Amino acid sequence: MVGGREARILILDNHDDFGGHAKRNELWHDGQMYLMNGGTLNVEAPSQYSPIAAGLLWELGIDRTRYYEAIADVKSRYTDLGLAPGFFFDQKTFGADRLVSGYGRRPWAELAADTPLSERAQHDLVRLNNAKQQNDPWPNLSSEKKKAKLSRISYRDYLLEHLELDPHVVKMYDGAGYLFCTGNDAVPALYAWEMGYPGFDGLGLEPTSPERLIAEPGGQHGRESAGRAGAGDPTMYFPDGNATIARLLLSKLIPDAMPARTMEDVVTAKAEYAKLDVAGTPTRIRLDSTVVAVRHQGDPGSAREVEVTYVNNAAARRVRARGVVMACWNSVVPYLCPELPKAQQEALSYGVKAPLVYTNVLVSNWKSFVESGVSSVSAPGCYHQSTSLGRSLELGGYRSSQDPAEPIVVRMVCYPKQAGLSRREQHRAGRRDLLATSFETFEREIREQLARTLSPKGFDAARDVLAITVNRWPHGYTYTYNTLFDNPEWALATPDDRPAVVGRQPFGRIAIANADAAASPHTDAAINEAYRAVNELRDKLG
Repeated sequence: MVGGREARILILDNHDDFGGHAKRNELWHDGQMYLMNGGTLNVEAPSQYSPIAAGLLWELGIDRTRYYEAIADVKSRYTDLGLAPGFFFDQKTFGADRLVSGYGRRPWAELAADTPLSERAQHDLVRLNNAKQQNDPWPNLSSEKKKAKLSRISYRDYLLEHLELDPHVVKMYDGAGYLFCTGNDAVPALYAWEMGYPGFDGLGLEPTSPERLIAEPGGQHGRESAGRAGAGDPTMYFPDGNATIARLLLSKLIPDAMPARTMEDVVTAKAEYAKLDVAGTPTRIRLDSTVVAVRHQGDPGSAREVEVTYVNNAAARRVRARGVVMACWNSVVPYLCPELPKAQQEALSYGVKAPLVYTNVLVSNWKSFVESGVSSVSAPGCYHQSTSLGRSLELGGYRSSQDPAEPIVVRMVCYPKQAGLSRREQHRAGRRDLLATSFETFEREIREQLARTLSPKGFDAARDVLAITVNRWPHGYTYTYNTLFDNPEWALATPDDRPAVVGRQPFGRIAIANADAAASPHTDAAINEAYRAVNELRDKLG
């Protein structure tokens, strides 16, 4: 421990709740609590976690075997009811409002015939998803040269220009950009292949090794393509997302503030917020505290203290410490700590967070989903690009809805973006749009989209919507490198000149953490970077 057993830790959190992006949504109806994540969603491919990250989860009491056993009886509920992914064709984009169900279960020709697509587009949709009908646009190139070519063109351009598909079919696969919070015009075709999107069977590409996928900075496309590479294990979803991890961390740091000690009990436990910031305790968490300045008391090379200025209750306050970990969005660090070297400031400023919205809607029942035959709906032409029933799971005293006549939380996701721009500019444009959007607009879009999608099967937005929580994240996912817009070496290898590596270097008694420091949006990246930063301080302070 930095500073030994006598160390005192103060966590300044600008949020109104602890956990940062691991936000928990509680929706209540008739005395019953319904949970959903409001931010960080899951633990992806936990077997790929580093010993440090996996060790922390184990120390917190998160047991994968126990988790999989706990959800075994309920995880197939939607499948048992015959539900499958669906696709909503909206009138503005595709010419008619129509929900088509059964993706992954029905033949593509049958699905295509149900769509409002033209005859040519229906033919192209079938061709795209039929390996025998796919041609090789580059028959004279080796597998490696084809991959190199795919890394330099977007998935959109590959489908549109090289496979010559109808633009409406290409729009259907705009969801390939969901990992980057962009459209498919900002996703390298190579990544789309690694994630398992269609259109590549004719190329005869050699499989990518799991080791390469795991090693790639960001690794998000690699994890999602675990099926292609043969790596990974089932993703873990908690009822409130990774807020469960934050709550278990609290139980270790401030036991009096969180009475539960297991992943089962913590789901429904009540946090004691009055115990978060108690004088004299080893660890304190101060909410609604926005840091505005961090500077050494003297020369950074020899200073023995760092002063932190923050705003709490509309008043500026100061605190001094022997060392500071800055675990905030890395791009704001240069503004908070202008004494950093210029090259480090530039590196920290490189990444642009991806804006996103997690909208949770409590509905009185989900009969319309069952009647429609869908558990999730992709809708690339709508405001929310996806709609899905909350995960079917059971943990401790919490059990998600198993009866379609009962209330359930519906999850809707929106990635504000602007097609035709680079990835970073899409994020900036999306953030401007998000910050300018009123909650009245969100509610209107939510109700209208649900009604247009499900009303033919009995959904009534005025009657069935019980509660809405909109989680706006103008600075959401960590920026990951992209072979279309960044140095390709940053995305395909791990050189030390990556901005994340340059930016996270310790400076005097200041260490820098956050998932940004790994150029990866995953929870294990945040854990790994926190471990590194704390150890850097330990080495500095002795």
